[in-house]
Amino acid sequence: MYDINKSLRIGIDVGGTFTHAVAIDLNTLTLIGKVKVLTTHSAKEGVALGIVGSLQKLIKENNINPEDISLIAHSTTQATNALLEGDVAPVGIIGMGAGMNAWFAKKGTKVDNIKLSEGKILKTFYKFINTTNGLDEEIVKNAIEDLKRKGAQVIVASEAFSVDSEENEKKVVEIAHKIGIPVTSGSEISKLYGLKARTTTAVINASMMPKMIETANMTEKAVRESRINAPLMIMRSDGGVMDINEMRKRPILTMLSGPAAGVAAAMMYIRISDGIFLEVGGTSTDISAVKNGKSQIKSAELGGHSLYFRTLDVRTVGVAGGSMVRIRNDKVTGLGPRSAHIAGLKYSAFSEDDLKSAKLVFISPKSGDPSNYVALNSRGTISHTITTTCAANLLGCVPENDCAYGNQEHIKTAFELLVNNLYPSPIPLPQGAGKNMKGNSEDTAEQILNKAANICKSVVDRLITENKLNPQLITLVGGGGGAAAIVPYLAKKMGMKYSLAPDSDVISAIGVGLAMMRDMIERTIINPSNEDILRIRKEAEQSLASMGAAIDTIEVQIEIEPQKNIVRAMATGTTEIRTKKLDKQKVDYEECKKTAALSLNEKNENISELCSTDGFIVFGVKRKKIKFWGLTDSSWALRAVDKEGIIRLQTNNGVVQLTKVNECIDKLGEIVENYAQYGDGGKTIPDMFVLYGHKILDLTGLMNTEQLISVTRAEIEGLNSQEKIIILGQFH
Repeated sequence: MYDINKSLRIGIDVGGTFTHAVAIDLNTLTLIGKVKVLTTHSAKEGVALGIVGSLQKLIKENNINPEDISLIAHSTTQATNALLEGDVAPVGIIGMGAGMNAWFAKKGTKVDNIKLSEGKILKTFYKFINTTNGLDEEIVKNAIEDLKRKGAQVIVASEAFSVDSEENEKKVVEIAHKIGIPVTSGSEISKLYGLKARTTTAVINASMMPKMIETANMTEKAVRESRINAPLMIMRSDGGVMDINEMRKRPILTMLSGPAAGVAAAMMYIRISDGIFLEVGGTSTDISAVKNGKSQIKSAELGGHSLYFRTLDVRTVGVAGGSMVRIRNDKVTGLGPRSAHIAGLKYSAFSEDDLKSAKLVFISPKSGDPSNYVALNSRGTISHTITTTCAANLLGCVPENDCAYGNQEHIKTAFELLVNNLYPSPIPLPQGAGKNMKGNSEDTAEQILNKAANICKSVVDRLITENKLNPQLITLVGGGGGAAAIVPYLAKKMGMKYSLAPDSDVISAIGVGLAMMRDMIERTIINPSNEDILRIRKEAEQSLASMGAAIDTIEVQIEIEPQKNIVRAMATGTTEIRTKKLDKQKVDYEECKKTAALSLNEKNENISELCSTDGFIVFGVKRKKIKFWGLTDSSWALRAVDKEGIIRLQTNNGVVQLTKVNECIDKLGEIVENYAQYGDGGKTIPDMFVLYGHKILDLTGLMNTEQLISVTRAEIEGLNSQEKIIILGQFH
């Protein structure tokens, strides 16, 4: 029975087939209820109907008091689907420029029709206004009306150098609002220089606005009618969530956000410090890297256009739990990309029939597919197939309590049919497909899983290399309903640790519910000063606070890209101050030490506590390294464990120092200078972190000692001068 004293978060994940909703107890991060409904793509209300329906079903079935809900968040596939299907509004662009820059402004703001996908085009219409003598309201009105007559349903205002002065763009936005047409501006979407990219990003954002605003309005109205007054958040493409009002202005930030929910769960629910997260569905697997407890992100692209917003670096492969097997010349020659779901077949693992009377056949699931996909004809109907999930069950990779665990007898029967391969096909067999499979069922299952693992391994290897992850530190973490079909065998093949997420079938909904609020501020600054960095940091903090984040929860990471002259401030936070509730979840000291020892692959007695604060304990072990000519060196392998028993930072080559607020700046400077390295590329400083309270200040995106000190000083300002602080350095 639901305890009315609990504080709840609701997470709703809109999938291609089902919309899942979960209720999470914020005090203990445990799941107290889950439901699913069909995703309502074709309904008049769109996916909003399924979102609200799943929410109401969740509340009813779990006797939830709406007043106990602290936050509702949902993912959306609508922006991505709109682009793929061409379901976007035609956009009218008003370009502006003055003086000598007018010609360049006209060239930079004129965005032609954008190809979204095969046969799908985003239409644009264009007007240019020379602002050398100012901006006349009548000229703007006439331009908007002309664009509307041509077919524009939404307006973009874009002017050269508007990141320095937004006055004219704001004036166009104000006039468009009076006329009653949706509108956005280039400077509202991005503050980076690069007129063409900024305008293109604004155009794509504008094309989504009418549909997304309509959905947002319907969702919010229905939620409020359910007597729920909690904040309503939407999943972003970078793994965070944003307020629904912000989504109305920048729906583009939800684009490509499909895999973001699973990655959010990896960080907030499973609490990965360093690892590779594989969200395994039925048809495809999304693979992403987590480093120092943070997801890796990249600049987005669409149709060959570089866009001014950031998205998770997620790689998708066409193999998953439902991937079908292809046979030729006595061997498993292929796996997928067609899945049981797409073919309309059931997994043998989940068959309700015993399959003993079934016959093995070969099919083309869809027109144009190869004709050597394996299927089973049961009682005169081609109804089942053999998948990676079936193979993983046969080899004992799937735990009995996992949602992918199937009927072992039915699986054995299916594989015996595959191996013996005695029955004729209703269509001509491919050459070699009618011969007996060599080996036995286990050998065949090995072939299947080896194919699947190889497809995933190449992506995992690239992510490890590109993100400079230490293979000795990372864990392969599986989420999604098909996780057990892929991850255990892949980990065995790669010689790595692995874990399967609890509640993996609803991991994305959990991720949505627990995702942190996020916003990002980017500026183009050549040789940024400390004042520039602190100003942008403050702007990001204030932006997130204005959306409803509690100021004490906000953390800001600064990242500098000197080659592009970009300074980026990434702010995360929550609407609730969860740190007040952590005492209920603290684990004892020995449990924390045991966790660290397991990660370090050492016995408990071999590791030492190096320092601790109210929020963290750092354990370590000193290890010798043999260098040239038999010389030895030593380094500290470190694990920073929080009081919930979670490893938050780890390195096999680091330095740690316990200090106080009033000594922190001096100690930080000493460590950075003492451990800096010099080479052909100049001076390289360690990756630095400052741990205080329950927070970790990540300084890895900064370039020099002065910047580290400036940001740290701003972070710890106002703290008690005697409060303990841990400084941790990580060497490359």
